[in-house]
Amino acid sequence: MNTDYLNPLRWKRSFLISALVAFIAVWFIFIDTYSLLTKFQLESRKSDLIERTEEYKERTTELEQKIEELESNPDLLEKIAREEYGMRKPGETVYRIKSPK
Repeated sequence: MNTDYLNPLRWKRSFLISALVAFIAVWFIFIDTYSLLTKFQLESRKSDLIERTEEYKERTTELEQKIEELESNPDLLEKIAREEYGMRKPGETVYRIKSPK
């Protein structure tokens, strides 16, 4: 019975090199800390975070415009204070009308 195929010392050099290259490729693609799979996941997360950052910048710009408008328009500020917060001027009487549901 021939058992040379079980002894790694008897394997051909090309097979050993191929096995080593395959092992290194698998190591760097899947197992290593900086594997290609990890890099792909990090790049995907990075692009998501960049997209969210852009959305937050747009939202910040909108809010800054609203703040500027409120600071420059006292009539709008008074309207919001009356409608949303139920505020009134001294001496005013406020009547609330409930709408039927």
